[in-house]
Amino acid sequence: MTTPPLPEQIELHRDRMWRRDEDLRIESAIDAERFIEDVGFANTLTDTRRAGPSLYIAVCGRRDVSLPRNVQKDEETRLTWYLKDEVMRRGRVYYAKLAGGRSMFVAPALISHFAAVWMPRRKDEPQLLSDAAQRILKVLRREHDLATGDLRAESGVTERAAFTRALDELQRRMKVIPQDVIYQPFSYIWTLAEDRFPEELRKPSDTTGVAARRKTALREIARAYLAGAGMSVLGETARASGLSRVEAGSGNHQLVDEGYAIRLRQGIYALASSKNG
Repeated sequence: MTTPPLPEQIELHRDRMWRRDEDLRIESAIDAERFIEDVGFANTLTDTRRAGPSLYIAVCGRRDVSLPRNVQKDEETRLTWYLKDEVMRRGRVYYAKLAGGRSMFVAPALISHFAAVWMPRRKDEPQLLSDAAQRILKVLRREHDLATGDLRAESGVTERAAFTRALDELQRRMKVIPQDVIYQPFSYIWTLAEDRFPEELRKPSDTTGVAARRKTALREIARAYLAGAGMSVLGETARASGLSRVEAGSGNHQLVDEGYAIRLRQGIYALASSKNG
């Protein structure tokens, strides 16, 4: 079953919000940060085959973008990687491998909502994190930032594949993030997510329960995607954000209930403001 083409007004909305326009394309780290804050969250190096906004597409500044086979020689790909590293160093937006192992950026306003979905409480870590991940986390809580090689040695997780899996797990759980990269020799510098984003990841002081915060988070993640996309077709919010389809559906249903979105048919939602557009 092929997906029908989107209405042109929706494509134009995405051109503006996702910077798929030569006049809006991203050329600096500041441009990239503004883009991420506008869309809420974005992939790093994905093309039109992946749902959602992408830094690479925004650097290219056009709709129909495909990653070249030889990315090392492609100027747009190289600029995307350079900007990714600069944005990561500046630390104004969140960057890590999140749901599905995808490298993503998250705007400050959405960090707490992503955490409500994916970040376990500290008391739940022994049940939810692997032994290797717990060993790495223990070292970083003592040292706070370490290069890849030093972290592997200090944690005792010396087998490369096991170490990489554990780091990916900690990123997915929003416990650890890369804060810098060294090129000669190549290495990431790792730190605790809560050290870099203490306000956004601070434990809530109100009496709102975990389930209620998660429900709110699903709504706000869905809101961010719909605001940038203009319309969400079947499964698109889930594919773009990493939420399950059930979770994405819950978020979109809440948006309909509050009047922010309209349901065109099963699984397809649009901004209520576009109804008469």
